[in-house]
Amino acid sequence: MKKLAINLCIATASLTAITACQSNSKTETNEMPTKPTNITDYANYPTYDGEDLGVVVRANGCDFKLWSPMADSVALNIYENGAGGEVLSRHYLVADNSNGTWATSLKGNYLGKFYTFQIMIDGKWLDETPGVWAKAVGVNGLRAAIIDFKQTNPQDWENDKGPALAHNTDAVIYEMHHRDFSVHSNSGITNKGKFIAMLENGTLSLNGEKTGIDHLKELGITHVHILPSYDYNSVDETQLPSNKYNWGYDPVNYNVPEGSYSTNPVCPIARIREMKMMIQALHNAGIGVIMDVVYNHTAITHGGNFELTAPGYYYRQREDGSFSDASGCGNETASDRLQMRNFMINSIKYWMNEYHIDGFRFDLMAIHDIETMNAIAEAANAINPDVIIYGEGWTAGDSPLPVERRALKEHVNKMPQVAVFSDDIRDAVKGHYSNAADPGFASGKPGNEETVKFGIVGATAHPQIDFTKCNNSKFGYANHPVQVVNYVSCHDDLCLTDKLAKSMPGSTIEERIAVAKLAQTIVFTSQGIPFMFTGEEVFRNKKGVHNSYCSPDSINAIDWNQKKQYRELFDYYKGIINLRKLHPAFRMTTAEDVAKNIVFDEVTEPNLISYSIKNNANGDTWNEIKVILNGAKKANEVEIPAGEWIVVVKDGKVNEAGLEKSQGGKLTITPRSALILAK
Repeated sequence: MKKLAINLCIATASLTAITACQSNSKTETNEMPTKPTNITDYANYPTYDGEDLGVVVRANGCDFKLWSPMADSVALNIYENGAGGEVLSRHYLVADNSNGTWATSLKGNYLGKFYTFQIMIDGKWLDETPGVWAKAVGVNGLRAAIIDFKQTNPQDWENDKGPALAHNTDAVIYEMHHRDFSVHSNSGITNKGKFIAMLENGTLSLNGEKTGIDHLKELGITHVHILPSYDYNSVDETQLPSNKYNWGYDPVNYNVPEGSYSTNPVCPIARIREMKMMIQALHNAGIGVIMDVVYNHTAITHGGNFELTAPGYYYRQREDGSFSDASGCGNETASDRLQMRNFMINSIKYWMNEYHIDGFRFDLMAIHDIETMNAIAEAANAINPDVIIYGEGWTAGDSPLPVERRALKEHVNKMPQVAVFSDDIRDAVKGHYSNAADPGFASGKPGNEETVKFGIVGATAHPQIDFTKCNNSKFGYANHPVQVVNYVSCHDDLCLTDKLAKSMPGSTIEERIAVAKLAQTIVFTSQGIPFMFTGEEVFRNKKGVHNSYCSPDSINAIDWNQKKQYRELFDYYKGIINLRKLHPAFRMTTAEDVAKNIVFDEVTEPNLISYSIKNNANGDTWNEIKVILNGAKKANEVEIPAGEWIVVVKDGKVNEAGLEKSQGGKLTITPRSALILAK
């Protein structure tokens, strides 16, 4: 695969060398245009919604366009390489005062060349930038690249598409970091830590278990949620042998794949083509691709692409003029300003159209305004009605954006095509995220029963939920369960394995595995969209490191030998996912159906929940499903109505076809386990 990527770039460069417009290193000058009308109020800035910002390659030349209404002048610099070397030619752009853009056209073949923009403000030239709309870049994203995007398409790309869903609650989402998933020495994967690791079939761990894409197919998930895969700041692409690690929540070029995940980051074509190949391989396996997007802040404020393109505009400011920081990362973007909103919408559309991305997870989504999120959802659904859009319904700090306009979890009822993470079910099941020692319902702490029930009904209004007893939320904020993502663990904070180790002192591994099974049973049988953290199914740990965003592979990599060691746990995950996929009663789509079909039993014992899903809910073949969840350290007795029941989950085992039969009556449920029966 590496040779393919390199050869593509060599071929392009050779063609360019022969046919490109000859300009030697002499600077071209044309008369500087006049500055657009001076505007001080950001709300009154002219805006541009076109999709031709950056560069558009034509048969006989290139068109360049930049939005920067406050600039005095804008220059375009052409380079031979993605880094280093002198300017081949310099061109001045012409302003369009009506929409704030600057543009120029160059004749000749510039394929294989690189470019930057440079703006002048108040007589001073700012640093060079590839602009915010670069779609291909050189190493480390310093310069934008001029390429033929047809060369980036894998064979049969025009027929590629992701899986179709009847409803988003049919999804089973698996959150994955490219490097974590494949980099371990026992992964059996050749292209470790790369996009194209997903092209390798038949890979095995050292002890013979399936890894890579075959592992995903065996597990049965429907979608991978890939951590940020655009071009980010923290990994030097010229020093990849140093194996520096990062999650990627430090955006630089939003519309270009990260070079460190490609086999050849110097080649602009390689990273694009290889990401598309990964997506195509997953699609061919029946797995959709959800991309983690971080439009809420940038890695660099002063000196970053936004500030070097339109100073001040793309970020929110406090009353004293300083940059606000609801992201906790030094800045926050201003989605409520029209050009930033246009940027986000067009960026999402671009990833869907060019890369066939099936969904998006929005980091710190509440920094964005409700109107923007609804506009994004509408545009995305127009491209693909099966798109999945969800995000974190909170901020990391306060924002100048009024609370009532924020895309908060509590406001998801105003965003009908958007879902939010349920921190309610997360903290109630495993214990509060901010206190490592705090146990949850599944690990034996009483008092979380009502909040777990709130999670079971998908954060919707339910007549049997006493919202005054819920921990995080005091009302059903979701219009329907399709608006909630249920989870107990993700890349943030302690992973489930480490959380249980810290919150269950003195416990055995067997006890913690039992709790892990119970926790995930709650997630996969609750109404809403289930979400899991990569490697949990093989009892993955991160050695107690909760914020491992820049930790080494020794902390983050999945040890694939654990799949055989914890094969019973993997089989349980596989079985509970299969149970959910086969039974639509766990995947209801309306709050009305949930309220009508889920009936909670009166239970006085702490850490015990019992309920039924009735009426062949959502067209299920089972007339009634009885779910009993025992988070207590002791066994409990439950009363099951008389009838012909099959037991599908019991004592840490699952079998959709039935483990045994039961006539009902008084049944014993073992400590820290789930009991599920059906008839």
